[in-house]
Amino acid sequence: MSTVQNKVGTETKPFTFTVERGKISEFVSAIGDSNPLYTDSEFAKEKGYRDVPIPPTFPTVIDMWGGADFETLIALLEVNPLKVLHGEQSYDYKKTICAGDVISAVMKVVDQKEKRGMKLFTLETIYKDEASETVLLATSVVIER
Repeated sequence: MSTVQNKVGTETKPFTFTVERGKISEFVSAIGDSNPLYTDSEFAKEKGYRDVPIPPTFPTVIDMWGGADFETLIALLEVNPLKVLHGEQSYDYKKTICAGDVISAVMKVVDQKEKRGMKLFTLETIYKDEASETVLLATSVVIER
């Protein structure tokens, strides 16, 4: 196991991502969700949305296309990439995110502990809209075995 200094408070570089209808459509197609809410803007508007909303786990796309890549995260945490596991993921939506929204985010290490010989890093990503209002809080755990 690597000897890692305490990383609590360490942040990634801020990033920005424009939510596109095409990316939402690709995502729901990949997960097999045929709900027209995620592909038909007129249907979404009839249901009270500004535009096509993102599905619940879409922030993964925001992170993959806009956030820190795996190598950057591994370097930031100073862990062995061959021993890394994704432990858990949760999303706390504060506002609906729709196609056309420009989202800014930063990921921060908010906890680090060792348990049964493994290092567990709790990461929190705060996503904000163009008005700088928090729209989403994501929490994940990265484990180094």
